[in-house]
Amino acid sequence: MTTYLLAGGGTAGHVNPLLAVADALRARDDEASVLVLGTAEGLESRLVPARGYELLLVDKVPFPRRPNRQALGFPQRLRRAVAQVRTHIREHAVDVVVGFGGYASAPAYMAARREGVPFIVHEANARPGLANVLGARRAASVGVAFDGTPLRRAEVVGMPLRSEVIGLDRAATRAEAAAHFGLDPARPVLLVFGGSLGAQRLNEAFSDSWSDVLDAGWQLLHVTGERSELEDPQVEGYALRRYVDRMDLAFAVADVVVCRSGAATVSEVSALGIPALYVPYSVGNGEQRLNAASAVAAGAAQLLDDATFDGDAVRRIVVPLLNDRPRLDAMAAAAERVGTRTGTENVIALIDRAVTGS
Repeated sequence: MTTYLLAGGGTAGHVNPLLAVADALRARDDEASVLVLGTAEGLESRLVPARGYELLLVDKVPFPRRPNRQALGFPQRLRRAVAQVRTHIREHAVDVVVGFGGYASAPAYMAARREGVPFIVHEANARPGLANVLGARRAASVGVAFDGTPLRRAEVVGMPLRSEVIGLDRAATRAEAAAHFGLDPARPVLLVFGGSLGAQRLNEAFSDSWSDVLDAGWQLLHVTGERSELEDPQVEGYALRRYVDRMDLAFAVADVVVCRSGAATVSEVSALGIPALYVPYSVGNGEQRLNAASAVAAGAAQLLDDATFDGDAVRRIVVPLLNDRPRLDAMAAAAERVGTRTGTENVIALIDRAVTGS
Protein backbone atom coordinates (compact mmCIF):
# COMPACT_ATOMS: atom_id res chain seq x y z
CA MET A 1 0.00 0.00 0.00
CA THR A 2 1.34 3.42 -0.97
CA THR A 3 1.01 6.38 1.39
CA TYR A 4 0.81 9.80 -0.24
CA LEU A 5 1.24 13.08 1.61
CA LEU A 6 -0.14 16.06 -0.34
CA ALA A 7 1.01 19.42 1.00
CA GLY A 8 -0.47 22.82 0.28
CA GLY A 9 -3.24 25.19 1.11
CA GLY A 10 -4.04 28.68 2.21
CA THR A 11 -6.04 29.59 -0.89
CA ALA A 12 -8.34 27.82 -3.33
CA GLY A 13 -5.58 28.03 -5.93
CA HIS A 14 -3.53 25.60 -3.86
CA VAL A 15 -6.32 23.51 -2.31
CA ASN A 16 -8.40 22.72 -5.41
CA PRO A 17 -5.64 21.09 -7.51
CA LEU A 18 -4.49 19.23 -4.41
CA LEU A 19 -7.97 17.80 -3.88
CA ALA A 20 -8.31 16.90 -7.57
CA VAL A 21 -5.15 14.79 -7.32
CA ALA A 22 -6.23 13.30 -3.98
CA ASP A 23 -9.59 12.23 -5.42
CA ALA A 24 -7.93 10.62 -8.44
CA LEU A 25 -5.42 8.73 -6.29
CA ARG A 26 -8.19 7.42 -4.06
CA ALA A 27 -10.37 6.47 -7.05
CA ARG A 28 -7.49 4.58 -8.64
CA ASP A 29 -6.60 2.58 -5.51
CA ASP A 30 -9.02 2.51 -2.60
CA GLU A 31 -6.39 0.84 -0.45
CA ALA A 32 -3.93 3.72 -0.86
CA SER A 33 -3.53 6.11 2.04
CA VAL A 34 -3.97 9.73 0.96
CA LEU A 35 -3.09 12.29 3.62
CA VAL A 36 -3.05 16.07 3.40
CA LEU A 37 -0.64 18.43 5.13
CA GLY A 38 -1.85 21.96 5.84
CA THR A 39 -2.24 24.69 8.41
CA ALA A 40 -5.05 25.28 10.86
CA GLU A 41 -5.68 28.74 9.41
CA GLY A 42 -5.94 28.05 5.69
CA LEU A 43 -8.89 27.10 3.52
CA GLU A 44 -7.73 23.48 3.71
CA SER A 45 -8.76 23.30 7.38
CA ARG A 46 -12.38 23.31 6.19
CA LEU A 47 -12.30 21.79 2.71
CA VAL A 48 -9.99 18.83 3.33
CA PRO A 49 -11.94 17.16 6.20
CA ALA A 50 -15.20 17.89 4.37
CA ARG A 51 -13.86 15.88 1.43
CA GLY A 52 -13.06 12.93 3.70
CA TYR A 53 -9.28 13.25 4.04
CA GLU A 54 -7.19 13.35 7.19
CA LEU A 55 -5.54 16.73 7.63
CA LEU A 56 -2.14 16.66 9.30
CA LEU A 57 -1.24 20.06 10.73
CA VAL A 58 1.94 22.07 10.45
CA ASP A 59 2.63 25.53 11.85
CA LYS A 60 2.13 28.44 9.48
CA VAL A 61 5.58 29.97 8.90
CA PRO A 62 5.52 32.86 6.40
CA PHE A 63 8.81 33.72 4.74
CA PRO A 64 10.00 37.10 6.08
CA ARG A 65 9.85 39.88 3.48
CA ARG A 66 11.93 42.41 5.43
CA PRO A 67 14.37 42.40 8.36
CA ASN A 68 12.38 42.79 11.56
CA ARG A 69 11.66 41.00 14.83
CA GLN A 70 9.57 38.36 13.06
CA ALA A 71 12.47 37.64 10.70
CA LEU A 72 14.78 37.00 13.64
CA GLY A 73 12.52 34.20 14.87
CA PHE A 74 11.96 32.69 11.43
CA PRO A 75 14.76 30.05 11.49
CA GLN A 76 13.54 28.58 14.77
CA ARG A 77 9.89 28.51 13.64
CA LEU A 78 10.87 26.87 10.36
CA ARG A 79 12.92 24.21 12.15
CA ARG A 80 9.94 23.44 14.36
CA ALA A 81 7.64 23.14 11.33
CA VAL A 82 10.07 20.84 9.55
CA ALA A 83 10.29 18.67 12.67
CA GLN A 84 6.49 18.44 12.76
CA VAL A 85 6.40 17.20 9.17
CA ARG A 86 9.22 14.73 9.76
CA THR A 87 7.18 13.26 12.60
CA HIS A 88 4.14 12.93 10.32
CA ILE A 89 6.24 11.23 7.64
CA ARG A 90 7.63 8.69 10.08
CA GLU A 91 4.37 7.96 11.93
CA HIS A 92 2.44 7.39 8.71
CA ALA A 93 5.25 5.72 6.74
CA VAL A 94 4.86 8.20 3.89
CA ASP A 95 6.21 6.99 0.52
CA VAL A 96 6.04 10.25 -1.46
CA VAL A 97 5.30 13.92 -0.80
CA VAL A 98 3.54 16.15 -3.33
CA GLY A 99 3.57 19.91 -2.81
CA PHE A 100 1.20 22.42 -4.40
CA GLY A 101 2.60 25.62 -2.88
CA GLY A 102 1.45 27.57 0.14
CA TYR A 103 2.72 27.66 3.70
CA ALA A 104 2.72 23.88 4.18
CA SER A 105 4.90 23.11 1.18
CA ALA A 106 8.29 24.51 2.18
CA PRO A 107 8.59 22.51 5.43
CA ALA A 108 7.18 19.49 3.60
CA TYR A 109 9.94 19.62 0.97
CA MET A 110 12.65 20.06 3.59
CA ALA A 111 11.29 17.27 5.78
CA ALA A 112 10.94 14.87 2.85
CA ARG A 113 14.52 15.47 1.81
CA ARG A 114 15.84 14.86 5.33
CA GLU A 115 13.77 11.69 5.63
CA GLY A 116 14.93 10.37 2.26
CA VAL A 117 11.41 10.47 0.80
CA PRO A 118 10.98 11.62 -2.84
CA PHE A 119 8.89 14.73 -3.37
CA ILE A 120 7.11 16.33 -6.31
CA VAL A 121 6.44 20.03 -6.89
CA HIS A 122 3.40 21.34 -8.78
CA GLU A 123 3.20 25.06 -9.56
CA ALA A 124 -0.15 26.45 -10.66
CA ASN A 125 0.93 30.00 -11.49
CA ALA A 126 3.18 31.19 -14.29
CA ARG A 127 5.13 33.17 -11.66
CA PRO A 128 6.07 30.58 -9.01
CA GLY A 129 5.88 31.09 -5.29
CA LEU A 130 9.02 31.07 -3.15
CA ALA A 131 8.27 27.68 -1.57
CA ASN A 132 8.14 26.00 -4.97
CA VAL A 133 11.18 27.87 -6.25
CA LEU A 134 13.20 26.44 -3.36
CA GLY A 135 11.59 22.99 -3.55
CA ALA A 136 12.19 22.61 -7.28
CA ARG A 137 15.95 22.54 -6.72
CA ARG A 138 15.82 19.11 -5.06
CA ALA A 139 12.50 17.66 -6.25
CA ALA A 140 12.24 14.32 -8.02
CA SER A 141 10.01 16.04 -10.60
CA VAL A 142 8.56 19.49 -11.17
CA GLY A 143 5.23 19.99 -12.93
CA VAL A 144 3.88 23.36 -14.04
CA ALA A 145 0.52 24.47 -15.38
CA PHE A 146 1.88 26.97 -17.92
CA ASP A 147 4.67 26.92 -20.45
CA GLY A 148 7.46 29.32 -19.57
CA THR A 149 7.13 29.04 -15.79
CA PRO A 150 10.67 29.66 -14.49
CA LEU A 151 11.34 26.56 -12.39
CA ARG A 152 14.29 24.23 -12.78
CA ARG A 153 13.55 21.02 -14.75
CA ALA A 154 9.91 22.01 -15.11
CA GLU A 155 7.58 19.86 -17.21
CA VAL A 156 4.31 21.32 -18.49
CA VAL A 157 1.62 19.03 -17.08
CA GLY A 158 -1.33 21.41 -16.90
CA MET A 159 -3.65 22.05 -14.00
CA PRO A 160 -5.49 19.34 -12.05
CA LEU A 161 -9.09 20.40 -12.61
CA ARG A 162 -12.44 19.82 -10.96
CA SER A 163 -14.21 16.66 -12.13
CA GLU A 164 -17.26 18.62 -13.29
CA VAL A 165 -15.04 20.57 -15.68
CA ILE A 166 -13.05 17.57 -16.91
CA GLY A 167 -16.20 15.66 -17.80
CA LEU A 168 -18.20 18.58 -19.22
CA ASP A 169 -19.70 18.09 -22.68
CA ARG A 170 -20.58 21.69 -23.49
CA ALA A 171 -22.66 20.94 -26.57
CA ALA A 172 -24.71 18.22 -24.88
CA THR A 173 -25.28 20.35 -21.78
CA ARG A 174 -26.04 23.66 -23.49
CA ALA A 175 -29.84 23.36 -23.48
CA GLU A 176 -29.91 22.43 -19.78
CA ALA A 177 -27.50 25.26 -18.98
CA ALA A 178 -29.49 27.84 -20.91
CA ALA A 179 -32.69 26.81 -19.14
CA HIS A 180 -30.92 27.03 -15.78
CA PHE A 181 -30.11 30.70 -16.41
CA GLY A 182 -33.27 31.59 -18.34
CA LEU A 183 -31.44 32.07 -21.63
CA ASP A 184 -32.10 31.00 -25.22
CA PRO A 185 -29.79 28.09 -26.22
CA ALA A 186 -30.02 29.10 -29.88
CA ARG A 187 -28.47 32.54 -29.31
CA PRO A 188 -24.81 33.21 -28.40
CA VAL A 189 -23.89 34.01 -24.80
CA LEU A 190 -21.16 36.21 -23.34
CA LEU A 191 -20.18 35.10 -19.83
CA VAL A 192 -18.69 37.74 -17.52
CA PHE A 193 -17.42 36.80 -14.06
CA GLY A 194 -14.81 37.81 -11.52
CA GLY A 195 -14.75 35.03 -8.94
CA SER A 196 -16.92 34.51 -5.86
CA LEU A 197 -16.36 38.09 -4.68
CA GLY A 198 -16.75 39.52 -8.15
CA ALA A 199 -14.61 42.15 -9.87
CA GLN A 200 -15.71 45.75 -9.46
CA ARG A 201 -13.98 46.86 -12.65
CA LEU A 202 -15.83 44.28 -14.74
CA ASN A 203 -19.12 45.00 -13.01
CA GLU A 204 -18.87 48.73 -13.64
CA ALA A 205 -17.89 48.24 -17.27
CA PHE A 206 -20.82 45.99 -18.08
CA SER A 207 -23.33 47.95 -16.03
CA ASP A 208 -22.57 50.71 -18.55
CA SER A 209 -22.54 48.53 -21.67
CA TRP A 210 -24.85 45.53 -21.25
CA SER A 211 -27.33 46.99 -23.71
CA ASP A 212 -24.60 47.22 -26.36
CA VAL A 213 -23.94 43.50 -25.94
CA LEU A 214 -27.63 42.73 -26.35
CA ASP A 215 -27.90 45.08 -29.34
CA ALA A 216 -25.13 43.06 -31.02
CA GLY A 217 -27.43 40.02 -30.94
CA TRP A 218 -25.77 38.38 -27.95
CA GLN A 219 -27.06 37.38 -24.53
CA LEU A 220 -25.18 38.23 -21.34
CA LEU A 221 -24.65 36.01 -18.30
CA HIS A 222 -23.12 38.33 -15.70
CA VAL A 223 -21.91 36.85 -12.40
CA THR A 224 -21.31 39.92 -10.26
CA GLY A 225 -20.08 38.39 -6.99
CA GLU A 226 -21.89 38.09 -3.68
CA ARG A 227 -20.91 41.55 -2.43
CA SER A 228 -22.06 43.41 -5.50
CA GLU A 229 -24.99 45.79 -5.26
CA LEU A 230 -25.39 46.07 -9.02
CA GLU A 231 -29.06 46.33 -9.93
CA ASP A 232 -30.60 43.77 -12.25
CA PRO A 233 -32.35 45.52 -15.17
CA GLN A 234 -34.46 42.35 -15.58
CA VAL A 235 -34.52 42.38 -19.34
CA GLU A 236 -34.70 39.38 -21.65
CA GLY A 237 -31.30 38.09 -22.63
CA TYR A 238 -29.49 39.51 -19.59
CA ALA A 239 -29.07 37.05 -16.72
CA LEU A 240 -27.50 38.71 -13.67
CA ARG A 241 -26.47 36.44 -10.82
CA ARG A 242 -24.69 37.32 -7.58
CA TYR A 243 -23.23 33.85 -7.25
CA VAL A 244 -23.26 30.67 -9.34
CA ASP A 245 -22.66 27.31 -7.67
CA ARG A 246 -22.80 25.49 -11.02
CA MET A 247 -19.99 27.09 -12.97
CA ASP A 248 -19.98 24.03 -15.21
CA LEU A 249 -23.38 25.14 -16.51
CA ALA A 250 -22.12 28.70 -16.96
CA PHE A 251 -19.21 27.37 -19.02
CA ALA A 252 -21.54 25.09 -20.98
CA VAL A 253 -23.64 27.99 -22.23
CA ALA A 254 -20.75 30.44 -22.78
CA ASP A 255 -19.52 31.21 -26.29
CA VAL A 256 -17.04 33.86 -25.10
CA VAL A 257 -15.87 34.81 -21.60
CA VAL A 258 -14.60 38.04 -20.07
CA CYS A 259 -12.94 37.42 -16.72
CA ARG A 260 -9.89 37.71 -14.51
CA SER A 261 -6.94 35.41 -15.24
CA GLY A 262 -6.27 33.40 -12.13
CA ALA A 263 -4.43 30.15 -12.81
CA ALA A 264 -7.47 27.91 -12.33
CA THR A 265 -9.71 30.15 -14.43
CA VAL A 266 -7.30 30.25 -17.37
CA SER A 267 -6.78 26.50 -17.15
CA GLU A 268 -10.50 25.71 -17.07
CA VAL A 269 -11.45 28.13 -19.85
CA SER A 270 -8.65 26.87 -22.09
CA ALA A 271 -9.42 23.21 -21.36
CA LEU A 272 -13.01 23.80 -22.45
CA GLY A 273 -11.99 25.59 -25.65
CA ILE A 274 -13.76 28.88 -24.90
CA PRO A 275 -12.45 32.11 -26.47
CA ALA A 276 -11.51 34.53 -23.71
CA LEU A 277 -10.81 38.18 -23.01
CA TYR A 278 -8.78 38.33 -19.82
CA VAL A 279 -8.60 41.41 -17.63
CA PRO A 280 -5.76 40.56 -15.21
CA TYR A 281 -6.15 41.80 -11.67
CA SER A 282 -3.64 44.59 -11.28
CA VAL A 283 -2.91 44.02 -7.57
CA GLY A 284 -0.22 41.47 -6.65
CA ASN A 285 3.00 40.46 -8.34
CA GLY A 286 1.66 40.37 -11.88
CA GLU A 287 1.05 36.62 -11.99
CA GLN A 288 -2.41 36.96 -13.56
CA ARG A 289 -1.00 38.61 -16.68
CA LEU A 290 1.62 35.87 -16.93
CA ASN A 291 -0.99 33.13 -16.41
CA ALA A 292 -2.78 34.26 -19.55
CA ALA A 293 0.36 34.68 -21.64
CA SER A 294 0.44 31.20 -23.19
CA ALA A 295 -3.25 31.36 -24.17
CA VAL A 296 -2.72 34.79 -25.71
CA ALA A 297 0.39 33.65 -27.57
CA ALA A 298 -1.56 30.68 -28.97
CA GLY A 299 -4.31 32.97 -30.25
CA ALA A 300 -6.92 31.63 -27.80
CA ALA A 301 -7.33 34.80 -25.79
CA GLN A 302 -6.80 38.55 -25.69
CA LEU A 303 -5.45 40.63 -22.79
CA LEU A 304 -7.20 43.83 -21.74
CA ASP A 305 -5.80 46.37 -19.29
CA ASP A 306 -7.61 46.66 -15.97
CA ALA A 307 -6.90 50.37 -15.62
CA THR A 308 -8.64 51.27 -18.88
CA PHE A 309 -11.37 48.63 -18.91
CA ASP A 310 -14.73 50.40 -18.87
CA GLY A 311 -17.95 50.60 -20.84
CA ASP A 312 -16.22 52.31 -23.74
CA ALA A 313 -13.65 49.49 -23.88
CA VAL A 314 -16.49 46.97 -24.09
CA ARG A 315 -18.02 48.90 -27.00
CA ARG A 316 -14.67 49.44 -28.71
CA ILE A 317 -13.07 46.00 -28.22
CA VAL A 318 -15.50 43.38 -26.93
CA VAL A 319 -18.55 44.05 -29.09
CA PRO A 320 -16.59 44.06 -32.40
CA LEU A 321 -15.08 40.71 -31.42
CA LEU A 322 -18.54 39.29 -30.77
CA ASN A 323 -19.45 40.21 -34.33
CA ASP A 324 -16.33 38.55 -35.78
CA ARG A 325 -17.36 34.89 -36.11
CA PRO A 326 -14.26 33.72 -38.06
CA ARG A 327 -11.96 35.13 -35.38
CA LEU A 328 -14.01 33.56 -32.58
CA ASP A 329 -13.85 30.18 -34.30
CA ALA A 330 -10.08 30.50 -34.62
CA MET A 331 -9.76 31.44 -30.94
CA ALA A 332 -11.84 28.44 -29.88
CA ALA A 333 -9.68 26.07 -31.94
CA ALA A 334 -6.54 27.61 -30.45
CA ALA A 335 -7.92 27.24 -26.91
CA GLU A 336 -8.45 23.53 -27.43
CA ARG A 337 -4.82 23.19 -28.52
CA VAL A 338 -3.33 25.12 -25.60
CA GLY A 339 -5.63 23.73 -22.89
CA THR A 340 -5.69 20.26 -21.37
CA ARG A 341 -8.11 18.23 -19.30
CA THR A 342 -5.44 15.70 -18.29
CA GLY A 343 -3.58 17.75 -15.69
CA THR A 344 -4.53 15.38 -12.88
CA GLU A 345 -3.34 12.29 -14.74
CA ASN A 346 -0.13 14.07 -15.70
CA VAL A 347 0.66 14.96 -12.09
CA ILE A 348 -0.04 11.39 -11.00
CA ALA A 349 2.39 10.16 -13.68
CA LEU A 350 5.08 12.30 -12.03
CA ILE A 351 4.17 10.82 -8.65
CA ASP A 352 4.32 7.25 -9.95
CA ARG A 353 7.68 7.94 -11.52
CA ALA A 354 9.03 9.20 -8.20
CA VAL A 355 7.65 6.25 -6.25
CA THR A 356 9.13 3.66 -8.61
CA GLY A 357 12.40 5.57 -8.98
CA SER A 358 12.18 5.52 -12.77
